[in-house]
This record gives sequence, C-alpha cells and structure tokens, in this order.
Amino acid sequence: MLQIDKGVIVYIQHYDDRLKKGFGFSLDKFENKKLVDHMTAMEIQYDTISDSKYHWRMSNWKERHLRGLREHITNGNQKDTTLYMEPTDLVYSKGQQETFTSPQLKEYISKQKNRGSGNVVQYEVEYHKRIASSFASFILTIIGLSLSSRKRKGGMGMYLGVGLALSFAYIMLQTVSSTFAIQADAPPMLAAWIPNMIFAIIALFCYKRAPR
Repeated sequence: MLQIDKGVIVYIQHYDDRLKKGFGFSLDKFENKKLVDHMTAMEIQYDTISDSKYHWRMSNWKERHLRGLREHITNGNQKDTTLYMEPTDLVYSKGQQETFTSPQLKEYISKQKNRGSGNVVQYEVEYHKRIASSFASFILTIIGLSLSSRKRKGGMGMYLGVGLALSFAYIMLQTVSSTFAIQADAPPMLAAWIPNMIFAIIALFCYKRAPR
C-alpha cells in the first residue's frame, strides 16, 4: 500500500521490478474521508520510453466514480495514465535509506511529505544523523586533546583506551536515540543531535579542566 498523493492510496498485489510491471492494481481516492473513486487493473506497466515521469499503462481496467448515491462505471482494455509514483517507490529493502546520498534523502523526504505520507521518520533520522556526525569528530577531538594535555601514568595507551571508549559510547548513544525517534515518534532532528549535545557538554568540561 502506497500513498501517492493526499487522499490517494495505491495497492499492488505483486510487483516485478525487472519488468517494471505490477499485478492486481487498485487505486482509491478520498475526499473528506469519503471514497469518491475506485480504480482497478489486472496489470500496470511503467513506461520507460516516455520522456515524462510517472507515466503508466493499465490493462483490463475498471473505474467507479462515486457521487453520493450515484455511481458511474467505466472500463476498457488499456489506458494510459499519470500516477505520482515511480518503480523505486514500489521496491523497499531494509536499511535502504543508508544507501541514499544526502541529496537523494532530502529529495525523497520532500516528495513523501508532499504526498501527505508521514512514514519518513527513519529517512529524516538518517539525514540529520549525517549532518550531526560531521560535528562529532570535532567534539571528540576537543575531548581527546583536553585529556591528552594532562600528564598521567599510563602514557598514550591510556588515552587511546579512553578515546576508543568515548567513540564506542557515542555510537551506542546515537543508535539508542535513533531507535527512540523511530519507535517513539520523537523529533528526528533532536534524536540525531542528542549525542552531540551530551558530548559537547563533556568536551566543554574537559576543556575547562585541561591545564594551560
């Protein structure tokens, strides 16, 4: 099931990505929470030759227009139509947000929100996490330099161990906050930046305690 526009829900029983063809297609359009159009087709084929995007061809189609108590039915063998969806919208693999580039993530999130779909939390978390991670190296460097400025027994081995422990703690905290955002509906931006906020406080504390 896929929401391709506000109030427009598409369902495809089976989709073959190699052929770019779907089987058992149905489309429901709602206005004010009432069903006004219902369309079905045995097959739906994406047009890979057309210059325009979102061009599909339906086979053995039937459409019902509902207007109050009145119903108008049309059907046919083939029909070309425009649907605001692409083959990439119909294929999902776990963790696919990690394979997107940052511009692709931003475009995908924007497209899904324009459709009225709210199922983009994991993509938003991934997007903000990438931005936050670029600042993490700077924060961890400050902590490392502040700790290494103190002369203690154990030499560089101890500081290396502390650095690895901090890096591990950061990754764990980032994982926990990301999971919390996805499962508990927390703001994705806040979840992505929580580790940086905590470690920024630690960095400030270490910097102030470091000998000059």
